[in-house]
Amino acid sequence: MTWAAPRRRFGQNFLHDPRIIARILALIAPRPDERLVEIGPGRGALTRGLLAAAGTLDAIELDRELIAPLERLCAALGTLHIHQADALVCDYRALAGERGGPLRLVGNLPYNISTPLLFRFLEQSDCLVDLHLMLQREVVERLVAAPGGKTYGRLSVMVQTHCTVTRLLVLGPGAFQPAPQVESALVRLVPRGLAREPLPDPVWHARLVATAFAQRRKTLRNSLGGMVGVTTLEQLGIDPGARAETLSVADFARLASATRPPD
Repeated sequence: MTWAAPRRRFGQNFLHDPRIIARILALIAPRPDERLVEIGPGRGALTRGLLAAAGTLDAIELDRELIAPLERLCAALGTLHIHQADALVCDYRALAGERGGPLRLVGNLPYNISTPLLFRFLEQSDCLVDLHLMLQREVVERLVAAPGGKTYGRLSVMVQTHCTVTRLLVLGPGAFQPAPQVESALVRLVPRGLAREPLPDPVWHARLVATAFAQRRKTLRNSLGGMVGVTTLEQLGIDPGARAETLSVADFARLASATRPPD
């Protein structure tokens, strides 16, 4: 099989280690007739195993030069639907509607756009059963971080509000071609269906979290000034002199529930 060279502008680092591929497939555990969607199938390292197990697979690939080789590689394994599209703008709800139910998402995400992709998936998490994603290790550390540390931030709060997060596997650079200059990790996200804590206004919650972490060194009294008063913070048992990284996921949910956007 002849493949085009990896393209830096697409952030392409292709899985190629057979042992790692087998471990990842075992952790995903695809089953017949599941509605699987692969983000960025690349050269088909996971595609073949996913398709052979499920019998059908939707793949979202931006690089049109990879599509024809992928189709040839997978022709005898099942029904492969390749969508030449940008995963950042893909309508996953519409795809779930076409397939008749919620989707299982799998992806080796380009590191340069992994955070926007994560927020895109969160926006449409109501149509997702679970997500198995390969990301830069430091991003996964932020996803699983607990309050109080430097890795805990906006991404930690937003993802943990809406998903159960489990780090599954750390991958060295040699698992990919070309080898990236960082370690990677596989993470499982399972949307809760409902947020971890009640959120009357999810948009307001997201705005509060983003503002609180925009200038991490500021105290909540200063970072949220004009949005939340000191009295309100004190009534909720939150120290106005604390910084955002000391608040738990539940604290941010309580804060958003007890306040509302300024008129």
